[in-house]
Amino acid sequence: MSQKRDYYEVLGVSKDASEGDIKKAYRKLAMKYHPDRNPDNPEAEDKFKEASEAYSVLSDSEKRARYDQFGHAGMGGQNFSYEDIFGGGGGFADIFSEIFGGGFGGFGGFGGGGGGGRPNLRRGENLQYRMKLDFLDAVHGVKDKEIKVPRSVHCGACDGTGSADSKVTTCSTCNGMGAVLQQQMFVRIKTTCPTCRGKGTIIVNPCTSCRGSGRVKKEETVTVSIPAGVDTGNRLRVSGKGNQGDVGAPAGDLFVDIHVNEHDFFMREENDVLCSVPISYPKACLGAKIKVPTVDGETELEVPAGTPSGKVFTLRNKGVPFVNRRHGRGDQLVQVVVSVPTKMTAEEEAIVRNLADVQGEKVEDAGFFSKIFGKK
Repeated sequence: MSQKRDYYEVLGVSKDASEGDIKKAYRKLAMKYHPDRNPDNPEAEDKFKEASEAYSVLSDSEKRARYDQFGHAGMGGQNFSYEDIFGGGGGFADIFSEIFGGGFGGFGGFGGGGGGGRPNLRRGENLQYRMKLDFLDAVHGVKDKEIKVPRSVHCGACDGTGSADSKVTTCSTCNGMGAVLQQQMFVRIKTTCPTCRGKGTIIVNPCTSCRGSGRVKKEETVTVSIPAGVDTGNRLRVSGKGNQGDVGAPAGDLFVDIHVNEHDFFMREENDVLCSVPISYPKACLGAKIKVPTVDGETELEVPAGTPSGKVFTLRNKGVPFVNRRHGRGDQLVQVVVSVPTKMTAEEEAIVRNLADVQGEKVEDAGFFSKIFGKK
């Protein structure tokens, strides 16, 4: 039989370690070697047992004092019992509550501790809603926007109890505990009772309106405030507007997923707004002041003489507000595109031909394709 290791060595702490240090060290080892995280791994199981044994002694002031004085011999030579640890609650149960969640449900749950056998009330489920927004509504935000959300609410006929006459009987599967204990390897696992689903009672005469569920579907109007600057992919949370849970338990939350529709004129790139504005050839050559649409209305843009087609001008702070900041917004980028008329009057054509002559352009006998293919 192999000799037991020193408990302080097992937990990796010094002999003057505080209670908090011991708990922290054990928490780390328990998370690492717990059998649920290491299935079919005997070595991890042994390490978990060893760490649990060390913690059961060092976390108890009387046992620790006896161990410090007499070592393993001070434990009376008794074999380590998991029932002694898991069955008694107290500090050991508390640390598992911290590590694996309250009530010892699910991963790493242990029976016999805390809770007093009270059934767990089920919180309502979260809901998801896809909201389509116009481009400008997303830029400026919308206050108190109303949406229709189908959600489960407490049945009015039975006040959410699920019973037609309030008659209930104790669940025979869990004896009213709302949970059952299952043996898994060397520990006992507490799980929700499959018969009563954690309530601890069985309804004798189910409500006909909700068929005993205690909840009914109902479309409700929910008011949502959309902050300025939201974009596709953003998600808003409305607390308590999901499905209602058991009577006395909190409702779930409503998550609103934003989808912004495209705009006919504006495009968005992060918090900048992009657009293209046509200008005439004379304005591009001679310069002009033109009206440009922005998300806040029209503004004036001065185009200098000799502006080439495709040039981009920046309108500072005319873009989309930053949704996560109190102040500041992006810019608007305006690309000017010189427009070419598809039809001209005789007078306009004469003016253009005159300009071509002045600039030495032979528009009739030396076209673009003739130059490429060498035709004369």
